[in-house]
Amino acid sequence: MQALLKLSRAIDALNAFVGRYVIWLILAATVISGVNAVIRKAFNYSSNAFLEVQWYFFAASFLLAAGYTLLEKEHVKVDVINAKLSLRTRVWIDVFGFAFFLTPVCLLVLYYGVPFFLQALESGEMSSNAGGLIRWPVYLMMPLGFGLLLVQGISEFIKRIAFLRGLIDDPTVKNLEKSAEEELAEAIRKAEEEAARNAAKGA
Repeated sequence: MQALLKLSRAIDALNAFVGRYVIWLILAATVISGVNAVIRKAFNYSSNAFLEVQWYFFAASFLLAAGYTLLEKEHVKVDVINAKLSLRTRVWIDVFGFAFFLTPVCLLVLYYGVPFFLQALESGEMSSNAGGLIRWPVYLMMPLGFGLLLVQGISEFIKRIAFLRGLIDDPTVKNLEKSAEEELAEAIRKAEEEAARNAAKGA
């Protein structure tokens, strides 16, 4: 069990590392969106590449952060029901869910997603939109994202089994401490909201 817990910690570290950097893709997509709007208004020029790269960044941030989201216990749960159950019952529900729902879904997506990506890579598939981008980088996000989610599910499964055996503390407790990147994202969000309010007042 100690070897499995060591594996779990390694997986947690991997997804924490990915999560810390993937958050910057949201900022990149926001900046590109703003630059695209300025260029379109100032120079009457635009390209589908600007729009598609925003989509690529959004897809990457959403998919690659799925494992990190599970690590941080931020996936949606039916708390109205869950809160009424004992801790061990909630942990057993998690064990069942990881084994019979999360893992099969991730494996299914990988089974279909990897060939889908490889086909696009071999064919050099391009966007059908004028000035669009090559497709395989965004297709790659599917197997990568669900691969990270799968291994994080394995890590969470290990932690819950270890808890049921009395080896570790409650693994369902959220870590409320925010990282520097999360604090930056929160500051950016608040600045955007403040700018929107000021713009509304000016109008």
